[in-house]
Amino acid sequence: MGAIFSWLRYNTFSQWFFSTPFGELLINGGPWMVPLAVCSVWGLATIIVKYITLTMASIKTRRLLDQVNQYMEQKNIKASVELCEQTEGPVAAILLAGLRKTSEGSERVLQAIENTGTIELAFLERGLVVLATLSNVAPMFGFLGTVTGMINAFAAIEKLGEVSPQAVAGGIKEALITTASGLAIAIPIQIFHNYFVTRVDRLILDMEESSQNIVEVVLAMEKETKGGAEA
Repeated sequence: MGAIFSWLRYNTFSQWFFSTPFGELLINGGPWMVPLAVCSVWGLATIIVKYITLTMASIKTRRLLDQVNQYMEQKNIKASVELCEQTEGPVAAILLAGLRKTSEGSERVLQAIENTGTIELAFLERGLVVLATLSNVAPMFGFLGTVTGMINAFAAIEKLGEVSPQAVAGGIKEALITTASGLAIAIPIQIFHNYFVTRVDRLILDMEESSQNIVEVVLAMEKETKGGAEA
């Protein structure tokens, strides 16, 4: 195991990497820079995947909702069902669940939409918990590095028996680097988390509006049926 760590530390790429400003920053920041680096990579990957997923979902959803609303204004439920069947994504699945229950009444439509929505909306919210966790954990790692850095600084003072700038500089540098790194990682992750939450909420509102249109059309059809039966 020692040979593996030695190779990881002293191979050609590692020697080049740790000679760069970023590599030197990792070394000077101490061991807590490792989990901070993991948080940054994990957060960046999640942000990229989530942005692509929500962008594709938004484009498909907007087109789907506009078309479904047009069909429902024409009371063309069959065309709405076919469109939702041909469209992938959670919103299409939610609307399809309601449209398939139109013959059973508005209450069944609303219940089907709510039940399916609880399951399908988890897809839109996937990754948000990860970003929220990373935005909270990264500063904690940074503050933990601050504590260990100050401990190292005071341990150096205790060992020398006097206060020396050179003795405490390393510990203080470690403390400041980890704190700054933790905040630098957490702040953009938190911003993107809030941005994604806003986009998901907007999609949910659009979906609820379209679902309400479906329910209103079904109610209107029920009234027409009752009126015709009474006549």
